[in-house]
Amino acid sequence: MAVNTRFATGVHALLLLAAEPDVLQTSEDVARKLNTNPVVIRRVFSLLQRAELVESQKGPSGGSRLACSAKEISLADIYRALNHGDMFHSASAHAIPGGKLNHALGQIFRDAQKALEKELAQTNLSQLVKKAGKKDKH
Repeated sequence: MAVNTRFATGVHALLLLAAEPDVLQTSEDVARKLNTNPVVIRRVFSLLQRAELVESQKGPSGGSRLACSAKEISLADIYRALNHGDMFHSASAHAIPGGKLNHALGQIFRDAQKALEKELAQTNLSQLVKKAGKKDKH
């Protein structure tokens, strides 16, 4: 099974945009800094633009930047923009009568999703920029 890295890539890309909020950054520049393919960054930026977290300008002097202040963008906003559908998927358990296992697992998975989003909502991009800038004192 493949691991979805879209959220982590999106957070890192937005951190780069937040570090220079007035500068338009190309997908090539961001991709080089994140050691990934520009196509990956364009796909992520497209989803973030749809969620109105990023604005982009086309053309030779184009690029992308945050659509609003880093203080206004929570990690939950980024997560919702980049992850469609449920976080967990359970296999059908037809062998168990009544489908109660699927219902019980579904509720547990929905609760876990809500807990994750609640935790992510407590940190905004600006706070993360500040945390990332601090040196480890160990």
